[in-house]
Amino acid sequence: MPYFIASTILFILGLIIIYWVHSQYHLDIVVTPAPPPAIGAALISICIPARNEENNIRRCVEAALAQDYPNIEVIVLDDRSTDATANILRGILLESDSLLSDSDDQVPVFKIISGSDLTEGWAGKPHALHQASAVARGEWLCFVDTDTFLAPQAISSCHAKALETKADLFTVMTDQILGSFWEKVVMPLVMTALSVGFSPRKVNDPSRRDAIANGQFILIKRTVYDAIGGHEIVKDQIVEDKAISEQVKWNGYRLIVADGTRVIRTRMYTSLETLWEGWTKNIYLGLRDNPAMLLLGAFGAMLALIAAFFLPVWPLLGMSWVLKGGGWMSLAVIFESILIWAYLILIRARVARGMNISGWYALTTPLGAGVFAAMMLTSAWKVISGKGVVWKGRTYHPE
Repeated sequence: MPYFIASTILFILGLIIIYWVHSQYHLDIVVTPAPPPAIGAALISICIPARNEENNIRRCVEAALAQDYPNIEVIVLDDRSTDATANILRGILLESDSLLSDSDDQVPVFKIISGSDLTEGWAGKPHALHQASAVARGEWLCFVDTDTFLAPQAISSCHAKALETKADLFTVMTDQILGSFWEKVVMPLVMTALSVGFSPRKVNDPSRRDAIANGQFILIKRTVYDAIGGHEIVKDQIVEDKAISEQVKWNGYRLIVADGTRVIRTRMYTSLETLWEGWTKNIYLGLRDNPAMLLLGAFGAMLALIAAFFLPVWPLLGMSWVLKGGGWMSLAVIFESILIWAYLILIRARVARGMNISGWYALTTPLGAGVFAAMMLTSAWKVISGKGVVWKGRTYHPE
């Protein structure tokens, strides 16, 4: 009887939790491809920080330069790269004289800046974007990561939607390119967790303090950027995108998060090693300043561990009870476990297909949950223990 009661309680709680977790993702604002504005549109400065990005930099920059928006400049800050990044950038510049200036006022369309040494008290990415924004001339600044690739109409479409929604900072969730096995196993779970922790509807509600931005693509008015203090105000932040979104919203400006999957794609990581390094850098630091979020993160880690270790053995426990003569209650335990599995796989398969991977990856949910829980715990340990986090060859020790 105790086993049956415990199984039934877990069954009911499981159904509720699975439904709740997967009902938090509401991106009501959707960026659809839009035509470019008329000549005379506001200048937009696309700022790209790059440190050891030889595998991504060409695709990223060429996509930025191919925008149909009529008035852009592309600024790449080479952040002391030690690989072929600088050579690739120089090659792109030499490939076309049309990149040197536009026909109206001889303003360079493509600029390469060699970043200075990292200043004490600064994190790498805020330092790079601070330098890039210092030379940017645009009425809007657009921060784009090197692992992010813009469709030709991306800037036109996002700028139009930013104007439509009266956004001061406009950011999007991008279409995640998942190539390797571990990306397909772990990334869908991470995206689900982010949607629970940072509900887009709450972020877009000006009456709430919830704030988040996706550093892969941020479009911000220059006047607002300067008014909040730019990246200098978040100079020591590892999760600088979240920090700057908080400065925008908490100072009374309008923050909008939208669905940008139709016009922007991202390949964040290519292996378990890079995925592990990236997320163990971000997860704990993104939650620790908000006690409620930190508690939610701990609860999420616990759920992930339960999913990883208990779900696979639940049916087996029921079967062993049947073999011991457990009667109808043991059969009920098996039935409950199968229903939970079916419900979870059905929902996770829908998430997988939404991320353009096979629905069969839903079967790897326990494995992905175990890795996700381990990443959360490791992220917390790195900071709390003083070990620090490593990113792009630099070690940081957040206080």
